[in-house]
Amino acid sequence: MRRFQESGAGAASFAYPAEMIVSALVEVPLAGGDVTDGVVRVGDTVRRPVRAHSPAVHALLRHLEDVGFDGAPRFLGMDERGREILSYVPGRTPPSPLPGYAVGDDALVGVARLLRRYHDAVAGFAAPEGTAFDTCSASNCDDAPELVGHCDLTPDNVVFRGGHPVAMIDFDLARPTTRLFDVVTTLRHWAPVADPIDRDPAHRTVSVGPRIARFCAAYGLDDDQRARLLPALRLRMERSYAAMRDRARTLGGGWARMWSAGAGGRLIRARDWLDLHWDTLDGHLH
Repeated sequence: MRRFQESGAGAASFAYPAEMIVSALVEVPLAGGDVTDGVVRVGDTVRRPVRAHSPAVHALLRHLEDVGFDGAPRFLGMDERGREILSYVPGRTPPSPLPGYAVGDDALVGVARLLRRYHDAVAGFAAPEGTAFDTCSASNCDDAPELVGHCDLTPDNVVFRGGHPVAMIDFDLARPTTRLFDVVTTLRHWAPVADPIDRDPAHRTVSVGPRIARFCAAYGLDDDQRARLLPALRLRMERSYAAMRDRARTLGGGWARMWSAGAGGRLIRARDWLDLHWDTLDGHLH
């Protein structure tokens, strides 16, 4: 077995079998992610730097493969430079500004159903002993975890084919949470719940309330979950603000770039917009 040291705070060694070490070939840089630098495509694979939580993510991806979930990349091993190797998911993530295929009702419903399929597939999974997911507890909820959520299902992390969402990528922020908290994290970007000044141009005039209701119906939220959705969404904004601020200060890199680009201000404006339109949005949930 060959051992690689994971990078990042609280890093710990994790051993991978020697047969999982694969030589690198021609590399094509991939852009689009906010946090993870150094992601490249090599043939039909993607190579990414590993972090302290990577072994837990690898176990998650193996679980998804074992249960037949086809909406995520496969973990294929490690390369000779100590990077993880994932299968390349064919298709495209929506560019910015968002194209029409990513903002219509079909996309919204498709993302909701993809998230539901993922939640059902991951139910009962837990990180193996000796591994742990990202510990961004500051942006989590207070309820007991129900499953390992994706927790970052932005347009950058959804692969479309033929105009339809088919897969989710980038599980770096995956962690134990609740179904509802993962739903509101997703709605933040896909409804979207944001001040119109901060939305993609294609989202600036959409009616957010009906879109939230449509997403909830496609996912299958029950009445109790719908009643708790807006409070959970507001809590998510408050805690994400604190978590992103702290990570920008302590980790730098992509976190610092996002913070410098105004992520904190956007969250505050989104919270204020939510408060202003609370009653209208709540009316669409009942």
